[in-house]
Amino acid sequence: MRYIYNPSIDPAFNLAAEEWLLTESPDEIFMLWRNRPAVIVGRNQNTLAEIDETFTRERGIPVVRRLSGGGAVFHDLGNINFTFINHGTPSEGLDFERFTVPIQQALRSMGVECVFSGRNDLLIDGKKFSGNAQHFHGGRILHHGTLLFSSDMADLSGALRVDPEKYRDKAVKSVRSRVTNISSHLPAPMEVTDFIKTLMGFVSGGVSPDGMALTDGETEIIETMADRRYRTWDWNFGSSPAYNFAKRTRTDGGLLDVNLYVKKGRILTARLFGDYFGVRDVDELEKRLVGCRHERGEIEARLKDVALDEYLHGVTLPALLDCLF
Repeated sequence: MRYIYNPSIDPAFNLAAEEWLLTESPDEIFMLWRNRPAVIVGRNQNTLAEIDETFTRERGIPVVRRLSGGGAVFHDLGNINFTFINHGTPSEGLDFERFTVPIQQALRSMGVECVFSGRNDLLIDGKKFSGNAQHFHGGRILHHGTLLFSSDMADLSGALRVDPEKYRDKAVKSVRSRVTNISSHLPAPMEVTDFIKTLMGFVSGGVSPDGMALTDGETEIIETMADRRYRTWDWNFGSSPAYNFAKRTRTDGGLLDVNLYVKKGRILTARLFGDYFGVRDVDELEKRLVGCRHERGEIEARLKDVALDEYLHGVTLPALLDCLF
């Protein structure tokens, strides 16, 4: 078993590191890592349906898609992520509990009682502090999980808050649970960095942290992988399943009812209904949206030179953009 402490807090790099270690490294792996504030969505999810687009955009919170399934989660520096990579095949089935046993034992050694619950969660006093997911590749299994230690619960709830009525699709939906931080249940206060050291020491059997880092050569390769996949809009948003988007908004120009059909992240049809006024046929405006990514910046660039008031009198471009997300 190779034990790795990955000090990077870049979510794109860290998810690329998992992929590289799964697909290119022959070793069995245990790795601990953290992300700066980010939303991590499951492989089979519609990204926009899982996030509060305004909340994440205004705060500069990146949204990154991972390899494994399951629901969307919020990461920050108060959350520790653990990764096991081992031999395994889909024919053996999903077994989440097996990989959480060392984590449960480590927490009990620190005075925190916890239990495995449901399909893939760890609970303290009935509240969730860890969600787990798995991905198979080439006779190997990637198991990773979150450990809420001292996460900002306001950001957690805000980043993942979205109106479910806006999106109609067959994508996997996240299930929200009552959550808690590990730090609230420790017998004595502990810093997150000390918790990481204690957890690594327990799981590794006291292996020295010297040599636990990724090598310079590995880091270079992983950075390239992050650029090609995890830092791209096509992967993080464009890989979402096809969906219908509908939103009704009261604007200064009247009621605006937006209906979009989006596939591979691009708008294939757009209809704008409402009681607004205009001197030009709104069909022309709808056609401008077709083929555009369902992404605020690209739509804004496409419409910035349009005399919008001629189509939707009293509706500004910022107001229209808000109606589209």
